[in-house]
Amino acid sequence: MEQLKVDDVKKLNVEEAFKKLESSNKGLSSEEAKKRFSQFGPNSLPEKHKSVILRFLGYFWGPIPWMIEIAAGLSLVIKHWTDFFVIFALLLFNAGLGFWQEMKASSALDALKAQLALKAKVLRDGKWLEIEAKEIVPGDVIKIKIGDIIPADIKLVEGDYVSIDQAALTGESLPVSKKSGDICYSGTIVKQGEMLGLVSATGQNTYFGKTAGLVSEAGATSHFQKAVIHIGDYLIYLSLGLVTILIIVELLRGEHFLTLLQFALILTVASIPVAMPAVLSVTMAVGALVLSKKKVIVSRLESIEEAAGIDVLCSDKTGTLTQNKLTLGESVLFDAKDDQELIFNAALSSENDTNDAIDLTVLSGVKDKDALKSYKLKKYIPFDPVRKRTEAILANPDGKEIDVTKGATQVILDLCKPSEEVRKKAEEKIQEFAEEGYKTLGVAKKSDGTQWQFLGIITLFDPPREDSADTIKQATEHGVKVKMVTGDNIAIAKEISGKLGLGKNIQTVTNIFKTDQEIQHPGKRIERVVEDADGFAEVFPEHKYGIVKALQASDHITGMTGDGVNDAPALKQADLGIAVSGATDAARAAADLILTLPGLSVIINAIAEARRIFERMNSYAMYRIIETIRIMFFVVLAMLVYNFYPISSILIILLAFFNDVPIMTIAYDNTYLSKKPVRWDMHRVLSVSTTLGLIGVVETFGILVIARDVLHLNIHQIQTFIFLKLAVAGHLTLFVTRTKGPFLKKPYPAPILLWSAVATKILATLFVIYPMGLVAPISWANAGLIWAYCIVWIFIEDWAKLLVYRRLDHKGGKEYNRFTSIIKHPLNKHMG
Repeated sequence: MEQLKVDDVKKLNVEEAFKKLESSNKGLSSEEAKKRFSQFGPNSLPEKHKSVILRFLGYFWGPIPWMIEIAAGLSLVIKHWTDFFVIFALLLFNAGLGFWQEMKASSALDALKAQLALKAKVLRDGKWLEIEAKEIVPGDVIKIKIGDIIPADIKLVEGDYVSIDQAALTGESLPVSKKSGDICYSGTIVKQGEMLGLVSATGQNTYFGKTAGLVSEAGATSHFQKAVIHIGDYLIYLSLGLVTILIIVELLRGEHFLTLLQFALILTVASIPVAMPAVLSVTMAVGALVLSKKKVIVSRLESIEEAAGIDVLCSDKTGTLTQNKLTLGESVLFDAKDDQELIFNAALSSENDTNDAIDLTVLSGVKDKDALKSYKLKKYIPFDPVRKRTEAILANPDGKEIDVTKGATQVILDLCKPSEEVRKKAEEKIQEFAEEGYKTLGVAKKSDGTQWQFLGIITLFDPPREDSADTIKQATEHGVKVKMVTGDNIAIAKEISGKLGLGKNIQTVTNIFKTDQEIQHPGKRIERVVEDADGFAEVFPEHKYGIVKALQASDHITGMTGDGVNDAPALKQADLGIAVSGATDAARAAADLILTLPGLSVIINAIAEARRIFERMNSYAMYRIIETIRIMFFVVLAMLVYNFYPISSILIILLAFFNDVPIMTIAYDNTYLSKKPVRWDMHRVLSVSTTLGLIGVVETFGILVIARDVLHLNIHQIQTFIFLKLAVAGHLTLFVTRTKGPFLKKPYPAPILLWSAVATKILATLFVIYPMGLVAPISWANAGLIWAYCIVWIFIEDWAKLLVYRRLDHKGGKEYNRFTSIIKHPLNKHMG
């Protein structure tokens, strides 16, 4: 048995295809499926995996490694053996650290991908099972329905029809209708209908697999990453500019060229943000893993930044704001004799093997379930957002054909065309129930092609989730406006909205969008109405797209939830598309976040976590700018003023060692949770960073003067002295930048960040006192002086930070005054 090519399958009829694939309409046995899996492999495209060795060696190739390698070579030329070995160690350290971070981020992403794996319904051993799509084999019989991404090439063998969106493969803008005997390709999306298909090819043998080489996947760079890359470029240019000035001046003073070049290279490497890409990717990957434990799967890491900036969240009502646990209420009878006849006919138009909440509720209301088995299903048309009803054609126990349908009551009324009196009574009942928060379903029936009979109305109640009102309040307190989106009528929407505390300014979308053109290009009127609304009723999926566009035009970073195939355009358009629990494959594929638990609290928790992740990246970016300004400006200034190296090459390298290890732990830090949505603010970051960086230059120059003119240390001791000062002050500055309030107040640093910083500073202190001949030692007293000096200056830096934030925020001096009291009484306030 072999997999079939598309052209070969097209030539075969259904019976011939089953025969060729050695299968039947009962599917494969589990044993046969295992054999075929061993023969054909997983139903997935082969991934190109670069060998671990090549990935590691890649860290020795590139502008930064080249600079370190040239510096090592120059050390050999001028016979500075100690420098050579330490520089070589730095090269290995940078490579090892980058490689470890890449592997860590990669494993995190692999874990997330595993949770995003597509599922498929397959017929094995005569039973329907849900398995991972990669386990499908040729000859399997699978079920496809609205919203599914077709997992393999299939030949349709049973069912009425399906409408397939194959634009991704063929470029066709409109869905294509397919019937039994037609071919559906892997990767296309079911827009309507439900059918059975025989798998003809899997993995790279599918039509999609053969054309995948022509498709490239582009990873968008987020606003934050672009900003940080710009900062990195700026710091590189600044460093190179200062180093160039240094080289020219020192050469004019007669300095040895190779020694100066070696020092300049090492200084540049230490100053530019070498670890920035690794820190960012690991921070986001670790954050994504944290979110996955909170039942939120991130499909695109960059979306974490968008989640941090969300200020409007459009949330589906059913299942997110409500429990999606429907209960049957009072029935309204028209042509039905009693409640059971009405519910029985509604059950006949429901699916048995389904997770649909409405179908399950209706089926649970049938008393004589055995009677359902006496009806033979001939054809079933599932619910879709356009028709808004289900329909089943069956043979009754007498063999006569009947047709039953249930769905939106207005749709069923239009189908039945009842008298004005009946319609008026039905509409009054719909409104009456809606005002009490009940959803209504119309039920109709016809026999042997006669006119539809309107049997009556079933009522369903879906109570609000117990935590929804509190969660909405929390969201509001954190600057996120929640707007309800529902297909229900305006009376139900107002009732539920009022119970949840969302407000009752609910707009029907037909009053907002008058034409399809307005959905695509909403004007100022629509923007104002949408922005002011508390929610939207009678919404079709296409309206969600218009709502998102209108909010974005009003400069809102917008989140939109969805679960259906037709929600995909809105989810893609939204800054943060959220596929809710139980969403279709198509919605999941279009979304940035995928929920595995229902409820609004899951989304709000995800937004809060995203803000924490953003703050970690933000504080790292500020720390990196400050350190570059501090080191580069100080070293260049000191050499221009005093004409000697204030820190040696080997000590700059060791400084990189001591600084880079703890900074990687920032991905796990405790952070301040902003009460407002956070966006990248370059002016704010540069204002704070430049201020603290220049203060760092002043404080470092000050201790240089003390070492040279007060303590009268020699040049080699001064270099060791300055090394310890830069090492200690570096991470104290990180503790300042990681919070917008006083650094001694909550949120306190995560233990891993605190103790990694403390441990490396203790090691640095022990090193300068007992340097093992690598550098000139300094005394315990001098080391103690440096620690005391740095601790005093950290309070000055913190005070300056609060002053800058106060000026930027245009607020009163509450934070400043509280901090001033801490400075005045630090021991009284913080002892114990």
